Amino acid sequence: MPAFAQQTLDALRSRQDAIIDGWLANLEADVPDSRVSMRELTPQAREFWKLLLDAMRTSDAGGLQSREWSDTRNFLEDFSRDRVQRGFTSSETANLIFSLKRPLFEQLQRIYADAPAQMGHELLAVSELLDALGLHTVKAYQQTREDVIRRQQEEMLELSTPVVKLWEGVLALPMIGTLDSQRTQVVMESLLQRIVETGSEIAIIDITGVPTVDTLVAQHLLKTVTAIRLMGADAIISGVRPQIAQTIVHLGLDLQGIVTKANLADALALALKRTGQIVTKAV
Repeated sequence: MPAFAQQTLDALRSRQDAIIDGWLANLEADVPDSRVSMRELTPQAREFWKLLLDAMRTSDAGGLQSREWSDTRNFLEDFSRDRVQRGFTSSETANLIFSLKRPLFEQLQRIYADAPAQMGHELLAVSELLDALGLHTVKAYQQTREDVIRRQQEEMLELSTPVVKLWEGVLALPMIGTLDSQRTQVVMESLLQRIVETGSEIAIIDITGVPTVDTLVAQHLLKTVTAIRLMGADAIISGVRPQIAQTIVHLGLDLQGIVTKANLADALALALKRTGQIVTKAV
C-alpha cells in the first residue's frame, strides 16, 4: 500500500468538514430503509474517519494488516457484524467505505490542481486504500454470515433430533429427513446423554420420517445402535415401511440382531413388555 504525502494528510485534515459533509450526503442518499438512521450513522462515520486519518498518518507503506491499522480493522469488523445481524447485504455494508471515494477525490483534485502527476499518484493511493478497506469489510461480513449460518444449522440439527421420554426407562428418537454423518453425530450425542441422564434401558429410533434408506443411512443407524448398546441399553428401530424393508433386502444390508417394528406403537408395546410393564385399559 503506497505511503501518503504529508501535503495530502494535512489537506485532508484541514478539509475534513467538507469531506465528511459530502460523505454523509452520499450515505443518506443510499440508506435503504429504516434499519439505520443518519442519527446513528453519522457518529459511526466520524469515528471511522478519525481512525482512518490516524492510521494514514502513523503507518508507512506497509499493508492493511500492519499494527497501525488494527483499530480501523476492528471497527470495520464490529460494523460488519452489526450489519449482518440487522439483515444488510454485503454491498450495503461496504457502502460505508466506497461512498467516501467521491468526496475524497474531489478534494484531492482541488489540492493538486496544478500538479497533475502528483494528483494521479495520490488518487491512486487513496483508491487502493479504500478498495482494501472495502474488501476487508466484505470479508468480515462474509465470515460473520457464515458463522451465523453454521450456528443456525447446528441449532436446527438439535431441534430436528429431539429425544423424547415415552415411559419410565424408555426413550424415543423420531428421525425426520435425511441422515448424514454430521446429523448422526448429533443424534448419538443427544441420545447417549439422555440415556445417561434418565438411566433408560431401551431407546426407540423411529425412522417413519426418513424418506429413503440406502447403504449410507443404514450404516449411520448401525453406528447409533452400536453406541446405544455400548451404554448398556438396547435399541428398537420403528417405522420400517414395506418400501424400506424391500430396499434393505435389495441392498443386502445386514440388520441381524436389531429388532425392527412397523410403527412406533408396536415398538413402545415391545419396550414396555421388555421392561416388565403392562398397560391395561381402564374399566
